[in-house]
Amino acid sequence: MTMRWIILFSSSNRRQQPPRKQYNNLNHLRTLFEGTFKAVRDRGLDHAVEREKHLKPLISLKNLIKREPSKSLPISIVTQNKESLQLPFRPVEFTRKYPSVFHEFLPVAAALNAPHIRLTPQALSIDSDEQLLYQSDGYKEQIANRLLKLLMISRIHKIPLSIIEHLKWDLGLPHDYLHGVIPEFPDYFRVVQEKSRAFRNDDDRVLELVCWSNELAVSVMEKKNKKKGSDSEFPVQFSTGFEMDRSYQRWLSQWQKLPYVSPYENAAHLSASSDESDRWVVGVLHEILHVLVPKKTEKDNLLILGDWLGLRSRFKRALLQHPGIFYLSSKIGTQTVVLREGYKRGSLAERHPFMDLRSQYIHLMNTIIKEDGKDVKVVLGKINQDESNDKDLEEGRVKPVRDSKRERSAGRSTQKFRERNPSEASRRLQIRGRNKDVESSVQRSRSSKSRGKFLHLFDLYSLKVIDALSHVDSILHIETSGKRSIFMG
Repeated sequence: MTMRWIILFSSSNRRQQPPRKQYNNLNHLRTLFEGTFKAVRDRGLDHAVEREKHLKPLISLKNLIKREPSKSLPISIVTQNKESLQLPFRPVEFTRKYPSVFHEFLPVAAALNAPHIRLTPQALSIDSDEQLLYQSDGYKEQIANRLLKLLMISRIHKIPLSIIEHLKWDLGLPHDYLHGVIPEFPDYFRVVQEKSRAFRNDDDRVLELVCWSNELAVSVMEKKNKKKGSDSEFPVQFSTGFEMDRSYQRWLSQWQKLPYVSPYENAAHLSASSDESDRWVVGVLHEILHVLVPKKTEKDNLLILGDWLGLRSRFKRALLQHPGIFYLSSKIGTQTVVLREGYKRGSLAERHPFMDLRSQYIHLMNTIIKEDGKDVKVVLGKINQDESNDKDLEEGRVKPVRDSKRERSAGRSTQKFRERNPSEASRRLQIRGRNKDVESSVQRSRSSKSRGKFLHLFDLYSLKVIDALSHVDSILHIETSGKRSIFMG
């Protein structure tokens, strides 16, 4: 018994955890809001998720190629690593889909002329900037701070490396962080092996907190509260078209007024079914998403971490009950949790050098290298209409821009005139060489698209003029036939 007390005492001194704050009236009878919401899509946040489609497997393949001494790789090796790279389809199709990133070639000395791939000069240039960022002391310290914050949020101040691997992409970790970052911060954390801590796989290594940091154990909400001088509410913004009933609005207003409990504090004293506990869980999710560089991650990643923290079910409930704080996007074949506060008009509210590099990769992915050597920007696989040339338009590779609203408006005006003056409309069509037979007219327009479009536009504007003249005739009581003859002249 004495030995156990000594161990606990030394552990407490090593981590230097602050005493738990006491809150009054936190366990009064309040129940969580029970209701359902109609999912409303947010186009801006969906775009923020969708624009990174295929980026993760592309970066993984890029890193695999870079690790090779020859800086190239046979397609057969890529095929063998398809699952670990998370390639969405056949490797050969994937590399050919992005010719601005991967270059396919046949090495002279290769057996049976097996195709190889290497990175293009543009991709190597971005990768060079990425490696410089990873090697900078400032960025390494940012990585260490993110990992330290996650460890302090964890109740036992340990997180399995398997969970870190799930969050590796969104934490902005280099592929060699275990050897390039962790050993440089021995006062922050260390990797230890604990067989009893193996989580969902055979890897029993965990990242353990070495020393608690009072400076870093301050949440984003607490920093904002300190600036404002009072307890602030969680920023809430709903998608356009979201319908909020009065009961939820009333509950949310009362929920926002509850005391804020820091995610770095042990909230075991809160009842799991209370609004206070829900507010603390929201604070934990809010802080975790702020720790992540893109302010978003796959829902499964949060649930895996929540499972380790013992908060999985409460994480799921908080994500569903607070659509104004967290947005769930179903783009790119998975559910992604986006922190609404972190985005403004579909883009990150605060720029970060790491995300700027990813944007450069996305820009390169959406660049098509044409035969004449010129690059054409594309957005999600579509050629940018502003930069398409006349040759593309003539050959049919780019569809002309159409103003559908104007066409519909003109079509309605034409239809109204035909209904009021059927004989005159028919006469005008005949004068311009149009046939009375509708079927033959449709066939002729289909046989010559350019001529049909010209005649169609001519019809619309001519009939508008006739319609205006007919109104003038009715007002001035002048014979319509006379005016029409003048118009024809």
